[in-house]
Amino acid sequence: MPDPTPELWTTEKAADHLGIKPKSASGLLSRHGIKRAGETRHPVSGRAVALWHADEVRAVGDSRRPGARTDLTA
Repeated sequence: MPDPTPELWTTEKAADHLGIKPKSASGLLSRHGIKRAGETRHPVSGRAVALWHADEVRAVGDSRRPGARTDLTA
C-alpha cells in the first residue's frame, strides 16, 4: 500500500541532493520521465515552486553514473 503522505521535495532540495543546479535538476528529472508531484507557493515571493516525490529523486540520483571529463586528463 503506498504511503498516504509521501515525502515531497522542492526543486532546490532535489538539486541539492543530486549535486546540481535547480534548473539542471528540473531538466534531469524530466529526461528521466519523472513527473512533478504538484506545486506550492514560495513563502516570500509567492511564485509557484515545483514539488517532486523524494523517492523518485533518490532513484534518479542512484541511477546516475558519475561523470568525469576525459578531455582534462594528461
